[in-house]
Amino acid sequence: MSAETTPLSSTPRTTLRRHRERGQADRAALYEVLDAGLICHFGVVADGDPIVLPTAYGRDGDTLYLHGSSANGAFWAADGQRVCVTVTHMDGLVAARSVFSHSVNYRSAVVFGTATIVTDSGERWQALRLITDHLIPGRWAAARQPTGKEMAATAVLSLPLAEASVKIRSGMPGDEPEDQELDVWAGVLPISVTFGEPIPAPNLRPEIPLPAHIRDRAS
Repeated sequence: MSAETTPLSSTPRTTLRRHRERGQADRAALYEVLDAGLICHFGVVADGDPIVLPTAYGRDGDTLYLHGSSANGAFWAADGQRVCVTVTHMDGLVAARSVFSHSVNYRSAVVFGTATIVTDSGERWQALRLITDHLIPGRWAAARQPTGKEMAATAVLSLPLAEASVKIRSGMPGDEPEDQELDVWAGVLPISVTFGEPIPAPNLRPEIPLPAHIRDRAS
């Protein structure tokens, strides 16, 4: 059995209680949601208070890497602690005939686990490369590599993808039969994330062409 077909863990925290039919049980669905995202939301308790931070991330197999400033207390508070990371895609607003039946088409992943501050220099380097290339594939090789000072200013967290749930809603409104005769428009207003035309920095030398990895990301 490959990793992508291995069932996701079933724990009290990952067991769906509402709309269980929207749950996805295999890892391929988890990977698809994570790989399609750009920003995750990372939740941890720091100094006794809950905090949720948006941050960039990257995946290497069944390990999720997050990065932030080494001065960020929440990252250090997460070391060895249980955290939660979520990624959500909005695919459409579902307008039903009744207010109660309105919904959203979405794909979401919720990951639970114990986070670890990455201290190994090789793993830190690899993690930052993964995160950079997750946002813009090919960017790491095209740009200047981090200096020692820049690496010291960056914190990296790792989180195993051992306990996670995936939930997906798609399709049209689920109106009650008696509401389908109402003179009210019903349907889906699609939502999509697109990249615009690349805008060069004002101080970019004019002879520097648009690289293929930027053009490909924008297309």
